[in-house]
Amino acid sequence: MSETNPGPPDGAAPGEPPDREWLIYRGAGEPHDGIRSLPKPPPWRDFDGQPLVAPGPAADSASTRRLGAYRHLAEMHRPSADELEIINAALYLRRPLLVTGSPGTGKSTLAHAVAYELGLGRVLHWPIVSRTTLVDGLYHYDAIARLQDMQIAATSRAAGSPAAVPGGIGSYLRLGPLGTALLPTAAPRVLLIDELDKSDIDLPNDLLNVLEEGEFAIPELERLAEREPEVEVLTDDGAKVTVRDGRIRCHAFPFVVLTSNGERDFPAPLLRRCIHLELGQPDHERLATVVRAHLGDELTRVGEDLIARFLERSRTEQLATDQLLNAIYLTHYAEPPTRDRLADTLIQRLDRPR
Repeated sequence: MSETNPGPPDGAAPGEPPDREWLIYRGAGEPHDGIRSLPKPPPWRDFDGQPLVAPGPAADSASTRRLGAYRHLAEMHRPSADELEIINAALYLRRPLLVTGSPGTGKSTLAHAVAYELGLGRVLHWPIVSRTTLVDGLYHYDAIARLQDMQIAATSRAAGSPAAVPGGIGSYLRLGPLGTALLPTAAPRVLLIDELDKSDIDLPNDLLNVLEEGEFAIPELERLAEREPEVEVLTDDGAKVTVRDGRIRCHAFPFVVLTSNGERDFPAPLLRRCIHLELGQPDHERLATVVRAHLGDELTRVGEDLIARFLERSRTEQLATDQLLNAIYLTHYAEPPTRDRLADTLIQRLDRPR
């Protein structure tokens, strides 16, 4: 298929497996170099940030916790044909992927699955709470620590004592997860903006310009640009990068996953800039796959009855998959009737007060 026409397969009936030739992320659960086959972005999503910086670090323990220690035995996230097409649409179009669904359906895990399979390194994680602002995701400048260091140095000099010279402004500035994701790298970073529906009313609108333009300014550095055009700062990964003229602009737009539990509606301008994926409740096969990925074949077999009961209850109750994992892990140490009582204690419905 030509790079200028990376569209979905012709003639594929709804529900049929997609033509995998065009898929970059295949949901196979095994790493591959398919990201190299990603065509150039459409002209309106083509960014030119320079110079390129080093890629991020390899996947860390956060991905292992999400994907499971037994991920070589099974795929943690087994996307359907429709889900595969939507995920790949976000990759091709360089658009954020808005993933909605009930707690425990694998929304956050999807970001780690894509990063693991495509070899995109550590997932940058930005958890959202009601007090989160856009600047929290972009960078943090510790002006108080800088002022204190300057005052200590001045006091020491006045007393005739040797004093360490305070570092430059870059020593007090660190990029956040979003700011790090927008650094100019050859391959996209994966950014998980988790539980966006927990934010205050302004954050979704504040994100619009950054996600559309793929760049942002650091005012504290812009004011110094004439006399200090290059400043070395820390990233969310703990590495050091050079920021030029106080601005950061991406080269490969990051693969951004925004998750929502469906607790609020988002403004139309944000929805227009995102590709939307709705994750339904997992079926028996997917639940068994999740358990196997985390706990192995033996506990999956032992917990088969709990999987069946969990699936039956989830048709009328709101439950989370991690409740099932907790129950299977703990109850294999116990015998009936303690086992059943523990399972009922750990798997309680989430859609009504206790």
